[in-house]
Amino acid sequence: MPHDTTITTPRSGRTTVDSSVVAKATSAHRKRRATVWAIRLALVAGWLVSWELTATYWIDPFFYSKPSAVWQRLVEWFTVGTSQGSIWEQIEVTLQEAVLGFALGALAGVVLGILLGRSRLLAEICAPFIKAANAVPRIVLAALFVLWFGLGMTSKVATAFVLVFFAVFFNAFQGAREVDRNLVNNARVLGASRLRVLTSIVVPSATSWILASLHIAFGFALIGAVVGEFTGASKGLGLLINRSQNMYDAPGIYAGMIVITVIALLAEWLLSVLEKRLLRWRPQAGGTEVRV
Repeated sequence: MPHDTTITTPRSGRTTVDSSVVAKATSAHRKRRATVWAIRLALVAGWLVSWELTATYWIDPFFYSKPSAVWQRLVEWFTVGTSQGSIWEQIEVTLQEAVLGFALGALAGVVLGILLGRSRLLAEICAPFIKAANAVPRIVLAALFVLWFGLGMTSKVATAFVLVFFAVFFNAFQGAREVDRNLVNNARVLGASRLRVLTSIVVPSATSWILASLHIAFGFALIGAVVGEFTGASKGLGLLINRSQNMYDAPGIYAGMIVITVIALLAEWLLSVLEKRLLRWRPQAGGTEVRV
């Protein structure tokens, strides 16, 4: 026996909808997702087949490689190992550098972004310095960090930190600026302290801005770690790609890119799950709540 679905709206109160409508909508959504994934897989398969055929019959695979050679290199890395040792060790080193740079850069970006976003005087004082620091090419900073901190993990963390910091800072700054002034003024009239306003109104309002920046920030952290390893390192995926380049090993370069891409996609998925959990308190779009 079908059950009814209750939809609660702010204006009209509760409206009862037959469960068959919800079932049809769910079925349509699943079919659409299946269609989207089928098209995606078809595009990837078509691209790989065309690349394989082109590299086999028309272009030189020595320079451009081909999917079968890249797959063989990946299998070799994960079964036999790489020229630098176990592939898992290289992944672990790069992940440690990226995660540390991401955590430190995100924390500093959020704190300074909100602080300057709520203080117009500090923002005006620091604006030219922040813009000047953001304009410095990252590859130059990576080279300087290697000179300052050596070939160890510190120089890679510093490079990742710089990339993450600016990505998060500008979003946190804008999020703090976009807070409803009327809401802040009403809270102050009711006796809320500056700290209370910051923790109860400003930070929650800027959360969506901050989380949006975190989605791209981890990718920047990986880029920073890899660029630092490419500049100078003893272990890591960036070093592995650098050695492959020096040996004209095109499959090795592509294989390293694929491993980094998979790590970035997994991190994006984890951040999406975290975002959904942190934003459960927010009302659904249109202020509509569905109960079955």
